[in-house]
Amino acid sequence: MTGKVLIIEDDLEMCRLLEVDLRRRGFGVIWTPSADEAITRLQEEDFDVVLVDIHLPGMNGITLCKWVVDNRPDIPVVIMTAFGSIETAVAAIRAGAYDFITKPVDMDILAISITRAVHHRDLQVKVRMLRNADRNTHCFGQIIGESPPMRELFSQLSRIADTETSVLITGESGSGKGLAARALHDNSRRKSGPFITINCSALPDSLLESELFGHKRGAFTDAHTDRKGLFLEAQGGTLFLDEIGELPLVLQPKLLRAIEERRIRPVGGNEEIGFDVRLIAATNRDMESAVENNQFREDLFYRINVFQLEVPPLRARGTDILLLGRFFIGKFSQRLEKQVAGISEPTAEKLLTYPWPGNVRELSNAIEHAVALTSYEKLSVEDLPKKIRFYQSDHIIIGTHNPTELVSMEEVERRYILHVVKTAGGNQSIAARILGMDRKTLYRKLQRYGSISN
Repeated sequence: MTGKVLIIEDDLEMCRLLEVDLRRRGFGVIWTPSADEAITRLQEEDFDVVLVDIHLPGMNGITLCKWVVDNRPDIPVVIMTAFGSIETAVAAIRAGAYDFITKPVDMDILAISITRAVHHRDLQVKVRMLRNADRNTHCFGQIIGESPPMRELFSQLSRIADTETSVLITGESGSGKGLAARALHDNSRRKSGPFITINCSALPDSLLESELFGHKRGAFTDAHTDRKGLFLEAQGGTLFLDEIGELPLVLQPKLLRAIEERRIRPVGGNEEIGFDVRLIAATNRDMESAVENNQFREDLFYRINVFQLEVPPLRARGTDILLLGRFFIGKFSQRLEKQVAGISEPTAEKLLTYPWPGNVRELSNAIEHAVALTSYEKLSVEDLPKKIRFYQSDHIIIGTHNPTELVSMEEVERRYILHVVKTAGGNQSIAARILGMDRKTLYRKLQRYGSISN
């Protein structure tokens, strides 16, 4: 993370050295020898960090630090001094300084301090967004979010909600596909009709067929009465087929025929019955690969995929994590009868760093865990589940100044491909598009890497 640094130092040679080194590290740098000029700049411009020498002509660094804390509390201050006494450090911290650096300055240590200060400021901004979540949150139905990917999703939902077209909702497990389906129904002309949901992976083939299409009395053992099935129960409303990618191959021709003809035949029945429903399906599978591998009928795929909506994973939604965190705190603190008002900054940082493989569902569970455990008004890092508390981000490093750590181009490719596939949530179609290769080539490479069994 880089940022814009204001340096206040009356030693001009020192200023130039700091500027050259920090610019080389990617920071934007402006310097001035005067505290008064620094105040003028701080009133007119925005900075991420103030780096100030404690000994300045006129107003000293401690006094300037107090001014920044009082007038620009959003900007962290790092104080430098050649007199690294305990008393000076305590005075700097009492004045509100974020950090304290002694001279001669170790540029590596200074760069780390400034980077942390920039990150601290960025986190403060995100936490303020969390505090204002109720006022600023954008919603569509029961879906909460204001990140660019969610704004795009809301725009698509609003454009297709009141149409009759079939919709396929894709996305990782726990990302909110069911909420998107419900939002489509609730904002459609069918909203007064039923919204019927079935999970296609939850029932055996014979029972799933009966659930969808109904059955006649005596059609099979235990069929003691007629059952009309979910297509008819959803009459005038919406039928949501969750986990459509798990629909057994044996039932796919019958579903295709029902969609095309808008009629069904109950199990054991001789007559066809018309129905009037809007069909919405959802899956966390890579459906194009499923079609290519003959695991899903191509003609049925195109029937249910007239319009495709992709619900983004939580890790791609930025500060929506904090907005959702606030929502879940309110929900669970009320349920558990606890007074929890928010999230501490270190906790917010942990939530933003963690990749959330279980998406919104996992975040909900984590917040419920933390609210149940906490003894304070704000959730602390110690309240979070272990795997979130101790998570360390895994960075891919493909360059180094140490020749012994350099790797071959083939190894660089392997690492990057596996990273892209992981980031895409295992979706090979998305990963292949990012990598600029076809899915078959990607599949072969993954087999070679041992990521897919032969």
